[in-house]
Amino acid sequence: MKELLRFVLAPDGSVVLDLKHKLPGRGVWVSAEAPVIRKAAAKNVFRRALDGGTVDEGFADQVSGQVRRSALSALSMARKAGALVTGFDKVEAAIREGRVAALVHAAEAGRDGVAKLGAALARKMGDEAVPVVRDLTEPELSLAFGRPNVIHAALLAGRASRHALEEIERLARFFGNEPGDATPHLDETSGTDRWTESI
Repeated sequence: MKELLRFVLAPDGSVVLDLKHKLPGRGVWVSAEAPVIRKAAAKNVFRRALDGGTVDEGFADQVSGQVRRSALSALSMARKAGALVTGFDKVEAAIREGRVAALVHAAEAGRDGVAKLGAALARKMGDEAVPVVRDLTEPELSLAFGRPNVIHAALLAGRASRHALEEIERLARFFGNEPGDATPHLDETSGTDRWTESI
């Protein structure tokens, strides 16, 4: 369900993000894309779908922060499990060995370094899709990994990285390209509501 985010109505009447899909109550499922969340909030989709509920002006930014923190937490756990490497040389070596499940570049990463690693990944993986994230900052990555100046990182393939890969894929989708001219619609799906963008 990485393509969708679930939201529920809290006891205080606010709309809250349910990243683990475990909170009780009726939920509304929304495409996991920042522009879609902003549009859903602006069009009162949550109020209609949940028969009430309020979202404040900064709702989309709050959701964005939660998605980022969840991905950083998962990456930190992957590092502790030995399923993540940092530094250009180690990332490049992991690519050559065919062990990379996802690439993470700090937002401040230089164009040359990103391009070189991207080219190496393309040579090794061919048409196989590998998530690449550039929406986390160097301070965020450094804090999550407990070391300074983290610019490039690679999530390694394997069981220990499965959860982190799901979070990375969700993060990549969330901060992906803006959808084009889209028409919002609300669908009834298995007793819950699903709101997506028709591209």
